[in-house]
Order: sequence, then structure tokens, then C-alpha cells
Amino acid sequence: MFIVFSGLPGSGKSSIAVKLAARLKAVYLRIDSIEQGIREAHVLAAGGEIGPAGYLAAYRLAADNLRLGLTVIADSVNPLKITRDAFQAVARGAGVGMLEVEIVCSNAALHRRRVETRPSTVAGLTLPTWEQVEKRDYEAWHRTPFRLDTALLSVEECVDMLIAAMHRE
Repeated sequence: MFIVFSGLPGSGKSSIAVKLAARLKAVYLRIDSIEQGIREAHVLAAGGEIGPAGYLAAYRLAADNLRLGLTVIADSVNPLKITRDAFQAVARGAGVGMLEVEIVCSNAALHRRRVETRPSTVAGLTLPTWEQVEKRDYEAWHRTPFRLDTALLSVEECVDMLIAAMHRE
């Protein structure tokens, strides 16, 4: 199965995705880690922008591991229809089921506190500011994802709900 996370920075995606990957013994692909590796390799496009490189690498890694019969979890903001559709094409190409998960934090004050106080768990990665999170381009979904609100649910509750949802897929 391919489990694809999306949601704004600080919403709780990575906390949930890491716990889920550990419980399932799944392959964990974090776009932040891939993109930071690209930055450290100094292979950025003109203008210093990472562009789609991290996502393109993740699609390939996911496809490789899905074809091996492994469960794969992709952890990224996944803010655009084009990235969501590309993840879906990977699952289709590998012939596996897919669970699209959107993590939200409906309490703006809590979300802001998380963004402003969380430490980076990717060495060298500069985390976005609250202002950057608020201004981030994040398109509305054209399909209905499995949505979890971390203002109302703990990480463990989210993981339990995702495992239950996987069994229904």
C-alpha cells in the first residue's frame, strides 16, 4: 500500500507519518530529507530553488519500493493537484492501493505555536516561519482525502485511525 501524507508545515504530518512507519515497518520517504540532501549536494537549479527535484526523487523511490511489495509512506506538504496526481500515478503504476491523508490543525493558535517552537528533525533544514506557512500555496483537494485534525486527535489516535482505514481500503 502507498500512504501519501499532505498538510501544511507544523500540522503534525511528520509526527504521525514516523509513528505509522514504525508501527507498519514501512518505507518512510520524507521530502524534507530528500530536498535537504539535494541542497547539500549543491545541485540546485538556477536561482537556488529546489523546484520539483525532491518530489521527482520521491516518486521514483516510492515506485521502486512498492514494486518490491513494501508499504511506502510519503511525507510532504503535497500542496498541489499535480503532486497529488503524480503520487496517485505511482500507486497505479505499481498496482497497489493508495491512501491519501491530509493532516490539518484547525486551531490556528496551536498550529502557530507548533510552527514557532518545533525543532528541526532534519539536520541543516531551516524550518518555515508562521508567516511563510500562512502564505504557502496549498490548493484545495479535488478528491476527498482521509482527513485528520491534530487539534482534536493525538498522534497515537491518528495512527490507530489510519491503520483501521488501511484495512478498509
